[in-house]
Amino acid sequence: MVKSFVKKNAVACIALCAAVITAFFVPPDAEYIGYFDFKTLTCLFCTLAVVCALKNILFFRIVASEIVRVFKTARSAVIALVYITFIGSMLIANDMALITFLPLGYYVLDTTENEEYMAFTFIMQNIAANLGGMLTPFGNPQNLYLYTFFEIPTMKFMKIMFLPFFVSVILITLCCFRVRKQQLVIEKPFAKKLDWRKTTLYLILFAFSILIVFRWINYLWGLVIIPTVLFFCDRKALKKVDYSLLFTFCAFFVFAGNMARIPAVSNFLGWLIDKNTLLFGVLSCQFISNVPSAILLSQFTENYPELLVAVNIGGTGTLIASLASLITFREYLKHEPENMKEYIKQFFFYNFGILAVLLVMMYFVLC
Repeated sequence: MVKSFVKKNAVACIALCAAVITAFFVPPDAEYIGYFDFKTLTCLFCTLAVVCALKNILFFRIVASEIVRVFKTARSAVIALVYITFIGSMLIANDMALITFLPLGYYVLDTTENEEYMAFTFIMQNIAANLGGMLTPFGNPQNLYLYTFFEIPTMKFMKIMFLPFFVSVILITLCCFRVRKQQLVIEKPFAKKLDWRKTTLYLILFAFSILIVFRWINYLWGLVIIPTVLFFCDRKALKKVDYSLLFTFCAFFVFAGNMARIPAVSNFLGWLIDKNTLLFGVLSCQFISNVPSAILLSQFTENYPELLVAVNIGGTGTLIASLASLITFREYLKHEPENMKEYIKQFFFYNFGILAVLLVMMYFVLC
């Protein structure tokens, strides 16, 4: 049972271990409370809660299924799936986009007997989720954190991220052309209909949570209004919120705060990241993932443009470079466990290939 829990919540467990280890070097004191960015945690909670409510009425799957149904070839269907994930990550965050749309990818390929493209489609959806979310402050958890931590103006944020986002769209689209242009027929369309009353209510709440992210409404209002409405309309949504992700953030806040207070570590990391924020940021993501990298490295640099780009494009690469990649890998193994080696081979080929192009390009732009 413990082993199963650790497997399911690996990143949260690692974050807890990191926080506990650093607590031996910096014993808990009054300064710990200053580690936590309550605005980021509130924004993340509100967004996740509303998305769970929309998922419970099958909003995303119904809309996506209707979009995919109009495409007639395997190539166009795969591109549609990838683009839906791309757009979804900009609106509902990368991990939630994958949780929502990966099952749709399986559904489309399985019912049309195109399983040969399963690994490729999952990998492209994963890359699309990681890189599509970079354009908006709420598209990736690390974006939400850096956006609030550095108080980055919204238009400046989008200006910084537009070039890597635009190039990512081109690269992913070109990769999708490896899928053959064969006829595709979905024999059993998704038959559920939208509950328009709940859909309207939840979309209003979603717009409300976005206004909080953009700082147009005080985040405390979100903490009061959204849970209250969902308590009466859909308590299951509150139960389904990814609390392990919120806990992971809290643990990494403690880890990053303590690391910044250890003189030897602080001086070394400060020196290292001053040498090249972009390169070191990308490298850090490959070993400790992009969210903890953003939290940790933000303590040692004011160069947020390079750090922002680094922790976004750095989400591609290894399986642990992004929590979203672990979500995709776990979902794929549920359906195709016998093809794990082929998945990993394709995963590294496409992820490191796209990362190399983006890194070289942004190095000449920013450094």
